[in-house]
Amino acid sequence: MKKTSKGLIILMVAIGLAVLLAITAFGSYNSLVGLHEGVESSQADIQTQLQRRSDLIPNLVNTVKGYAAHEEEVFSAIADARAQLAGAGSIADLAQADSSLTSALNRLLVIAENYPELKADAQYTALMDELAGTENRIAVARRGYNEEARVYNEKIRSFPTVLVAGMMGFERADYFEASSQAQAAPQVDFGV
Repeated sequence: MKKTSKGLIILMVAIGLAVLLAITAFGSYNSLVGLHEGVESSQADIQTQLQRRSDLIPNLVNTVKGYAAHEEEVFSAIADARAQLAGAGSIADLAQADSSLTSALNRLLVIAENYPELKADAQYTALMDELAGTENRIAVARRGYNEEARVYNEKIRSFPTVLVAGMMGFERADYFEASSQAQAAPQVDFGV
């Protein structure tokens, strides 16, 4: 009888450990899914704000064109950068496209500095206010994304979640890193 109850105790302990491992694995998996969705949602926030800025640009370009029609190279660079942004697939592509667009916008703003009557134009001023607000939103969205990515990356590298993450194919999320030329937001100077 003692041998049978010892075997039963060992079996119950083994079943208890298996259930505990299963609960831990399911909990880890569900946690990773939630964190991964947070990263995806934050990436979508960045894309939304970049699209908002991209949508403002044609109006800004048209306003500047009225005063500086001979600056076609800058207008072409902006159009190319907007197309690159629209075709960005990964977070790295998005960062590169953002960098190109920021560079082109900076050149447009330099041109605008040469036209005092443009800087006094009400439509131009309103568009610049919108652009400044959008740049702030982009910065907030980038910070939010990078924080989500940090929490997710930390979780997939923590024990015991690292075991589940490896088995289920969860990979590290890239951080949104702007290129060196895009480290500063475009300077908005209304000459006031």
